[in-house]
Amino acid sequence: MPPAAALLLGYLLGSTPFGVLLTRLAGAGDLRQIGSGNIGATNVLRTGRKGLAAATLLLDLAKGAAAVLLAERLFPGTGVLAGLGAFFGHCYPIWLRFKGGKGVATLMGIVVALHWPSGLVYAAIWLGLLAALRISSLAGITAAISAPVSAAFWARIDLVLLFLALALVVLWKHRDNIDRLLSGTEPRIGKKRD
Repeated sequence: MPPAAALLLGYLLGSTPFGVLLTRLAGAGDLRQIGSGNIGATNVLRTGRKGLAAATLLLDLAKGAAAVLLAERLFPGTGVLAGLGAFFGHCYPIWLRFKGGKGVATLMGIVVALHWPSGLVYAAIWLGLLAALRISSLAGITAAISAPVSAAFWARIDLVLLFLALALVVLWKHRDNIDRLLSGTEPRIGKKRD
């Protein structure tokens, strides 16, 4: 029962669509009808509300970390399962007919909670590339790929497969972005989407 409970706990936490909730509460409309239609912080930024975007980013990150830490507290040894549940809850939330976000911020929260050195690398790569290139998708994809590489570097073999699997889902969720990156049409933050 503890593994199933941890998975469910993680899924329910992860499936909380903070971007949708915050934009509605702020009177910014339905986030799914704005920009790319995605529920993450980058699309919240397209509403022109930087504070809402920052809050969405932090809350999406926090729910990944909270799932891991809470599960470990309630059911020791189940943090990995709770993290897995939180990630898939964010990407495929039941409340939004399984149409969720792309998982970059939530994955960072999970990585930080499970192995903070890999989490620091993730954050440095994500924020560094975002600042340098202003291409959200490229920064997020590269950061996600860094997680299994970092875990392997620190010999956390127990986490490599988990981080690799979740990074592959991030890549899948960004497949349209990857097509635009390859064609040179991916928009930069601060510029209007074509």
